[in-house]
This record gives sequence, C-alpha cells and structure tokens, in this order.
Amino acid sequence: MENNNLLSTLPILPVKRTVLFPGVMMPLTVGRERSVAAVNAAMKTEEKIIVVVAQRDPQTEEPELADLYSIGTKATVKQIGQSSEGSIHALVQGLDRVVLLKEEQSTPYSIVRVRTLGRPTDNGPEVQALHRAIQELVSDLPRLIQAPGIQEVGTVLSNEDDSVTLAYRIASLVNLDVVEEQRLLESSSTLDLLRSLYAALSKEIQILQLREKIAKDAQTKIGKNQREYILREQLKAIQDELGEGDGEENEAARLRKQIAEADLPEPIRKEVEREAARLSKVPPTSPDHQVLRTYLELVLELPWKKASEEHLNLSTVRQVLEEDHYGIKEVKERIVEHLAVLKLNPTAKAPILCLVGPPGVGKTSLGQSIARAMGRKFERFSLGGVHDEAELRGHRRTYVGALPGRIIQAIRRAGVNNPVLMLDEVDKMGRDFRGDPASALLEVLDPAQNHTFRDHYLDLPFDLSKVFFITTANTLDTISQPLLDRMEVIRLQGYSEREKAEIARRYLWPRRLKEAGIEGTQAVLTDEVLNLVISRYTREAGVRQLEQMLGRLTRKVALTFADLPEGQERQPVAIRTDLLGEWLGSERFMPEEARKNLPPGVATGLAWTPTGGDVLYIETTLLPGSHELTLTGQLGDVMQESARAARSYLWSHAESMGLDISRFKRNGVHIHVPSGAIPKDGPSAGITMATALASAYECKAVRSDTAMTGEISLSGLVLPVGGIKEKVLAAHRAGIKRIILPKANEKDLKDVPQEVRDELTFILTERIEEVLPAAFNSDSEYGLARSGSGPVEAPDATKNV
Repeated sequence: MENNNLLSTLPILPVKRTVLFPGVMMPLTVGRERSVAAVNAAMKTEEKIIVVVAQRDPQTEEPELADLYSIGTKATVKQIGQSSEGSIHALVQGLDRVVLLKEEQSTPYSIVRVRTLGRPTDNGPEVQALHRAIQELVSDLPRLIQAPGIQEVGTVLSNEDDSVTLAYRIASLVNLDVVEEQRLLESSSTLDLLRSLYAALSKEIQILQLREKIAKDAQTKIGKNQREYILREQLKAIQDELGEGDGEENEAARLRKQIAEADLPEPIRKEVEREAARLSKVPPTSPDHQVLRTYLELVLELPWKKASEEHLNLSTVRQVLEEDHYGIKEVKERIVEHLAVLKLNPTAKAPILCLVGPPGVGKTSLGQSIARAMGRKFERFSLGGVHDEAELRGHRRTYVGALPGRIIQAIRRAGVNNPVLMLDEVDKMGRDFRGDPASALLEVLDPAQNHTFRDHYLDLPFDLSKVFFITTANTLDTISQPLLDRMEVIRLQGYSEREKAEIARRYLWPRRLKEAGIEGTQAVLTDEVLNLVISRYTREAGVRQLEQMLGRLTRKVALTFADLPEGQERQPVAIRTDLLGEWLGSERFMPEEARKNLPPGVATGLAWTPTGGDVLYIETTLLPGSHELTLTGQLGDVMQESARAARSYLWSHAESMGLDISRFKRNGVHIHVPSGAIPKDGPSAGITMATALASAYECKAVRSDTAMTGEISLSGLVLPVGGIKEKVLAAHRAGIKRIILPKANEKDLKDVPQEVRDELTFILTERIEEVLPAAFNSDSEYGLARSGSGPVEAPDATKNV
C-alpha cells in the first residue's frame, strides 16, 4: 500500500444512502443549505475539490462530523446546474480516499482537515484468483440487470485489468447498501477489498437470479385471460383519465347510430342489424369481435344508393374528348354513340367497353376523359398478373386476414355506385390452382348478372349495373371468348409520325415543360428537331417512348437553367439538331428507306408489329440440282405454309403464266426473310413470296418502288389481311410509292390519313395473275385506287407479315 500523508483542508459534502468511489463519476442532487454552500465554495476554487462522505444515519438532516463515516472520497465537481426549487444538480468524479481528521469550520458550510490515503497495491495469486472470479460473476450482470447500456458496461468490466478499479466500478454499479459500500471503501488492502466485494456480489447475484425466477414463475401462472383483464383495466383507467371512458360502449353506440342513419336497402338493413346484434353478444376479447366490426364498417361505407349526379351533354363529351386526345375520330364517335344511348335512356345498363391497342396509344387516359365528360368518379386497378379469383371476388370471412375483392374496394374508394371503373391489362390475367380470374369477371361484366353481384367477403348482393366498366388490353388473343363476348371492343391503332408530332405539340411537350418547372417560351422545340426525335429515337405505335425522350430534353434544359448564377435571367434555350446526339445519345433507329435496286428474286413486303408497321424483304434464290424448299429467318408455321402454297401455285400454273417449268424441276428454292433474330408469322406475305419466286424463276427484277401484302390461296386468290393502316404508314416512311393490296381491303384505306393516301398509289388485286404484272410493269396497264372505307382488322402475330 502506498503511503501518502498529504494534509489538506476542504469543504465537505455529506450524502445519504450512497458512497462515492475513486475513479467513479456520480450525479448528485444537493438540496440542504450547508451542502449547497459547500458546492458553491468548491466551484469558486481553481481545482473545484470537495470531500464526499456518507452519513451513518440518512435521517439526520444537519449532520455533524461525528454523524459521518471517518473515510470519504476527495472529488472534483465536473458540472453543476440550478433547479427551479433552489437545489443543485452536480456531477462529481471521485479522486482519492481521505480520512477526516478535524472540523475547521461548521458554518455556513463544513470545512474539514483531511489526510489522503493511498491506493491498495498488494498483489498475489489470491488477488488474481479473486479478480478472475469476480469477472466471471460480472458476466451474468447484463442478463440480470435490465438497464440501458449495461451490455457495454459488462464488456468493459470483463476487460478491466486493475483489481482496485474493477472493484470500485462494480461496487458503484451493483445495488449494495451503504454499510457494504463503506466497508469496500475503507478496505486497506486489495485482498480485503476483493474478498468483501466477492461476498457482496455473490449475494446480490443470487438475489437477482431469485427475482428473475420469481418473475418467470409468476408470468407462467398468469394466464392469457388474466393478462388481458389487467391490460383492459389499464386501458380503461387511461381512457378515464383522458375523458374517453366506456370506449367499447361508445363504439357500439356509434355503430348503432350509423346503422340507423345509413341509407340502406331494406334487405341489407336486416342483415346489418342481425350482424350488429351478434356483435353485441361477442366478447371484445374474441377474434370474431374485430372481424364483425370491420365487416359492419365496410357495409356502412359502401354507396348502396349514393350516385354521382351526371350532366351528360354530348357536345361537352365531344369537347372533352377533343381536348384530351388528338385523332382517333372513329374511337371518339363510338364512345359518343354509347353515351347517347345513356342520355336517351338513363335506366339503360351501362356499356362495357374494351379498349384494345398497343402500349402508349392513350387507353387509360381515354377512360379518364370519359369519366370527366360524364361528371363521374374515376377508379382504376390493374389485373396484370392476377392469378387468384379471390382478388376480384374477395375472401370468405372464415379466413384469417380476409379482405373484400378489388371490385368492392374500388366502389368503396369511389364513394358512389356509378363510377367509371377501369380494369387495366385484362389480357394479362393468369390462372392456376387458385382459380380463374377471367371466369370471375364473367359475372362482373355481364349486364344480366352484375345487378346482384356477391363478393365473397361482403356476401350481400351489390348492384354493379350502374358502373361504367372500361377494360384495356394490348391484344385479344389471351382473353377468353366468353369474356370477350360481354364487351364492346374498340380498337386504338398506332399513330403516324405526323399524328405523333401533333400530339407532342399539343399535350406531351407542354406537360413535360410544366413538370420540369420551365415556361413554354424558355425552351424552343422546332418541327425539325421533333420529327428527328420521332423517327430516330422512337419506334412504337404509341407515344410513351416519345414522351420519355421529350422528358430527357426538358431535364437537360432544366439543368442548363439550374447551373446559372444566382439572379441571372433565364434566356430561351433553342434545342438544335446537333444537340440531340449529346442530350439523347446515339440515334437508336436508322431511317427506313426502300432498297434502290432489287435484284431478281427479291420482293418488298409489309409487316405488322405491336409497335406499328414495318417493311420486309423476301429474298429467294434457286438451288441447281436440288428439289427441296428451304425456309430461313425464324418463320412461323403459317408463313411456311404460305411459301409452299406460293411455290405450288406457280409450279402448277407455270405454262399459263409464261414461266419455264423446267426450272422448277431442275432447281430447289431457298427463301430467306432478313432480321433472322425476330420471329415472324402470319399469312399476309403470301403474294410477296409468290412475286419473289416468280422473279427468281424468270430472272427478272421487281420494281423497287412497290410493296405488297396479301394472303394467297392454292387456287390463286388474293385474300384480305389486317393491319393495313400500320403497313401503309411503314411503306410511306420508307419511301415506297406503290402498294399492292387485296381488293377486299379497299375499305380499310379510309383509316389511312388523307395526306398519306395522296402520296401513294394503291393497286387492288383479286388474283395472283394480277399481282405479278403490277409488280414488274408500269402503272398504265392496271387499275388504281386511292381511297377506301371500313374498319381494319388488326392481325394477331408478334410480327405479322
């Protein structure tokens, strides 16, 4: 043990029920007058030293020197704070042990002469053994003492190497009484200190373990109902304090009031009152209580009789459709026809429309425009990827977590029983072991059945006949025929480049400028730049990619303005053609151009794709010494059959058509369609293949300014095909001047924009004998057509040729 007999005179701070150890930091609340004066006196000195010593009797309010233990701790006052009650909050840190010798001053605070005691320094095997034993006991403390930061404290204590420091820190942490703590402070050797601490710590840990066992046993004995009773009583007490007492009674009264005030059909009211009576008999602790209450709240929120007040003015409808959408005159007219019926007969069942078309042609926005024109609420949800019919019809309430179906949820959100309800992506529903959602839709979309639609969760008849249903799809192939029969199909075809430019001017560009926070005069987009964006950076039937490209341009303009110094005025930014490569990247699509010179065996065909029309070249070559027909280019079964039919017809009619039949016998044929990575199928390449074969057999080139489409039969007939508008627009973009079409497709030419028809020559044919001369010779020998009328039948294949 070190001998340190330094004497000093210091203010003294008596404390109750605790002992401060050297090296330990402790917060104290000082309230007695003499103690407050002692702390203030210490704070006026440079070192801020004070002696903290425990009282023998905590009940003594004005302790004298004899009422204090003879050994205390010299400490430094780290921080103090004044409270509103006049007391002081002090943070002190123990330095050394001291022995109290003589009181030098008693008022206004005690000053005592003290002698500093050194730290115990003895060491040995027993000290080391006790040190390790105490650290093992300490490892249980984090589990037994639930306090913030105890885990980190346990880690620090386990790594402490100094035995005295370890003992003092543990003594300040564990809940020991003052006598035990004072005994530890007065220990003159490390061995005595550790022995005393080990005994006290073992006893405290045993108490903590016993308390933990008692708590576990008590917790086990308290059943679920008892715990819930306690919690309910606590909740009731909290509600009483907040003035919200009798919560369950208030909830039941609120439901009864809502049922009485609700405008419900009589059969529905009887069922609701029956369920409400059941609810009053179900204990609040039962799971059925919450299920019943949620069910009643749903029934009361549904708009059984509430409907939107319509203002169906056909001129307003036409105006709204014209404002929101450019072109698509036939689509708008068909919508107006349906609404005209509703105006003349308001009790008629609402039509069920199916808008079919490629992505980005405005199907969803068209539904929003219909709702706006009719003055009805608009709701939508997507059916893409739905496999479970319960998504539409709801789950039965017997299941845990049951919910109403999407139809009823949409009606609930709308708040009226006659909204415009859009079912997006009806062609992308799936089916599996959980059911067929398409079959569930049959009841929803059938006007003869949906006036008593029953959701599995609701289990009450709800009238859907007033709902204006609109479905959207990209194709009709995946829609079941029974479901398709219940809908009025309206096709939205792709836009021409001129239509896209007009749509961009009217809607897309102003909307993108507004989203970017740019005024219309601050960004200049010329027609040349817009047309370049449409032709070189997009390839689609709709305008979704075009809007994305315009959005990139507005962001570039916004970045230019954002980089301006503060206060500098914005100058209009002209978007030039030479900036497109930098702002939008390399051109994605090369311009479609017809081949200038076609060698013998090559003919120009037209194809339909989901993103619009395309120009397709059929290449044919003879294979001397072979008799086989080779087909390449990822051709589908229908297209392969068209090639065989074309060859068979030319071979069987070679003499009448002036072809050398010996060339058929001596040569095989290889037909290839470029863009081999793209699957192709469909019957409309029949006359193109026949023309390419005739060109190869005669070694005569087909006119390079002529393209064609049409199905061929084995008897030589040219049969009609679909996608005429898209194919004609593709030919026009590629610079084709003459198009050979089936005579039966003349009616479809009315869908082609007039300005496009004026620049093209259409040759209408009924037999292959009329196609071949038109493909090889001049226009003067054949009848021409420039216009037509009638709907266009959209083809079905991915790339229909």
